[in-house]
Amino acid sequence: MKEFELFIGPQHPGITGNFMYHLWVDGDTIVKAEAHPGYLHRGFEKLMEKRTWQMNVALIPRICVPEPDVNEAVYAMAVESLMDWDIPERAKYIRTIVLEMARLSSHLLTLGGYAGAIGLYTVGQWTIGDRDYLLDLFEQLTGARVYHIFIFPGGVRWDLPDGFLRKLEKVLNYLESRLEFYDKLLFANEVFFRRAPDVGVVPKDKAIEWGITGPNLRACGYEYDVRKVDPYAAYPDLDFEIPHYPKFGDFEVLGHGCDCYSRMIVRRLEIEQSIRILRQVIKKIPDGPHTLKLPNPIAWKVPAGYAYARVESSKGEYGYFVISDGGKMPYRVHVRGPSYTHGINVTETIAKGLNIADFSQTIFSLDVCAPDIER
Repeated sequence: MKEFELFIGPQHPGITGNFMYHLWVDGDTIVKAEAHPGYLHRGFEKLMEKRTWQMNVALIPRICVPEPDVNEAVYAMAVESLMDWDIPERAKYIRTIVLEMARLSSHLLTLGGYAGAIGLYTVGQWTIGDRDYLLDLFEQLTGARVYHIFIFPGGVRWDLPDGFLRKLEKVLNYLESRLEFYDKLLFANEVFFRRAPDVGVVPKDKAIEWGITGPNLRACGYEYDVRKVDPYAAYPDLDFEIPHYPKFGDFEVLGHGCDCYSRMIVRRLEIEQSIRILRQVIKKIPDGPHTLKLPNPIAWKVPAGYAYARVESSKGEYGYFVISDGGKMPYRVHVRGPSYTHGINVTETIAKGLNIADFSQTIFSLDVCAPDIER
């Protein structure tokens, strides 16, 4: 049979950002897939070498638009390691609030995108609408809805505004009440049961070898989360679980793991855990300063050396390797985002043999963030 070529992206509802996949198909079956990043490439890593340590905070959120805060947090952690700083406890708790709100926001975005890929468009309308309540909180806290530029080396930009924790609790209660509706519409839907199990499968014995992390790794049965194995911010003080296959609680275990079904169930359960974490933070957040006393940003020099810091983003392990030569700007910064692996190596491999109709749900279930490939 004659092969045909298809292009999904860079502007397409079935792709997770400004990104493209070139598919070769035989009938309805994909025989080859090739990732085509580059539409968003702005050379973030090189740009960081020409900006002062503090100026970079305004640049790096753009490396992953759906969840920008992880860049600020991990960059700050690497710089603090080089400076040998221990930030105030209150700053650690405020960072945890920001990171978990970002995780919730990102997961809601992914749920909506995934549901659209299997024809359940109402879910996306609801989750995007509900996500706006989180953006309202970000706006109140940071002054911005998307790029917050709030987590700095040494702490956070300013303290929580009056009444913020009360409003956060109200939004958490609302989001928790919405979960049963998401379940009825998506996670208990016959369409999801028929289309997601055993589709877009990552071989479990290859998950570690291929460098898979985050919810995609946990969907393969690995209970691995950077918040547990290498705790940071306020996570050492908090109690939470790591959802993973086949520990799905009230959700039915269908398929054999490492598939679209398991990846989405893990993300759904992580929403509950983020709500649980944030409620603990509201109760436990200590008084005190929100930042260290920072040096003059114009004359600020970081001691020579190198540091690697990592956090658990909604998409997987997110790391920064930072080298300083003792000057006012980084000598070199390397960003290790999870989407480079998930969006290129993994997708190109597991796409072979997929039905065309299942390609979009597969890449949405992997939750690829295109700009972090092109950093």
